[in-house]
Amino acid sequence: MTEAVNPFQPPNAELILPASSEKPDLKTLYFSFQGRISRKVFWLYGVLFFFLAMLVLGGVVGAVALVSETLSWILAVPLYIAGTWIGLAMQVKRWHDRDKSGWWILIGLIPVIGSIWAFIETGCLRGTVGPNRFGDDLTDQY
Repeated sequence: MTEAVNPFQPPNAELILPASSEKPDLKTLYFSFQGRISRKVFWLYGVLFFFLAMLVLGGVVGAVALVSETLSWILAVPLYIAGTWIGLAMQVKRWHDRDKSGWWILIGLIPVIGSIWAFIETGCLRGTVGPNRFGDDLTDQY
């Protein structure tokens, strides 16, 4: 008897991301949607450091707005796009750490319940212990 193939089963880990134990650089951390990050990295680099950087850059844009509204828009739009990209990449990697698809980020679109669920899953719960289909457990790497 042949074994039935489950179409909802995730692909093999080797096809998604090769196992790697080396620490990713900040460019990979902020701009890549592949791999995993721990809660510590998420809160330190994704929330605290990123929030402070955006606060400072937002202040610069606000100061420029006093001089030229057009120039402030020219600075604010790329800053907004980069901030959105980085926020999405960090959240997707947290979902990966929980061994869930990055598409789970869309749960945040459900009013109230979705954002609470996303906060608990990505901000409070520990990721998968050991390697999962998205890569190695990088809990102690930063």
